[in-house]
Amino acid sequence: MNMSKRLLLALDYPEVNNLNLSDENTFRKVIIWLEENWIKKAPADLVNQLKNNRDWHITYSKYKDGLGCPVLESRIEELQWILGYAVQIESHKNRNVYLKHAVENLQSKNVPSVVAENILDKLDFSSQEFVDGINELAKVLNIVSHPDPLVTLKAVRKVVVQRMAPDCVENPEKYILKGTPFPIQETDLGFDLKDPVLNQAAKILRMIYIQDLRNLQTKANELIVAVQSVTANPKTDTKLGKVGF
Repeated sequence: MNMSKRLLLALDYPEVNNLNLSDENTFRKVIIWLEENWIKKAPADLVNQLKNNRDWHITYSKYKDGLGCPVLESRIEELQWILGYAVQIESHKNRNVYLKHAVENLQSKNVPSVVAENILDKLDFSSQEFVDGINELAKVLNIVSHPDPLVTLKAVRKVVVQRMAPDCVENPEKYILKGTPFPIQETDLGFDLKDPVLNQAAKILRMIYIQDLRNLQTKANELIVAVQSVTANPKTDTKLGKVGF
């Protein structure tokens, strides 16, 4: 049984096993049945036009556009998309029912209250005290504060992890950047925004993007090495004259 028939079976379509979805009349009946029984999105006049064989293809095209169906290569793919749409509607309805019962079950039982022992769980990230504390910490670390205190907190975390970890404090020479500073002011942006300030901002954004790509490539390389250390380390028994388990 193909995917379309499985979905129709899940939606209780009658006589699924005997369906010939490549037949034009059968295809039309299935579309109309889905709309009337499950989807129920089209206006009444459009549904009546679907039931009328006159200009059916034009009406069907309007119906697809109304559902937001993408352009697909075949009728079967369109049918599978519409079936998926109908299943999604039904799943959403059931989800609301399940959530309602779940909430009722929780309310009907004596659920113990959980008291957070971690003081961080009690923080109010929108309070003025939190904002002032983050800005003060950023000032101590020579970090420019951002209007969003959570962004400032991310910057603080980055500095603490990269500069104040135990190994960083004990062996600072391993983490202090060395070499000639990159001449960002003299680099060619490759295009002109007709504004010196915007050009400099674009250069900075490009450098940040390149740095992010380098970090991503480094992590990908580390992942490859870790996988290779597992897959490329066969156990060898020279007595048996073979490699492997």
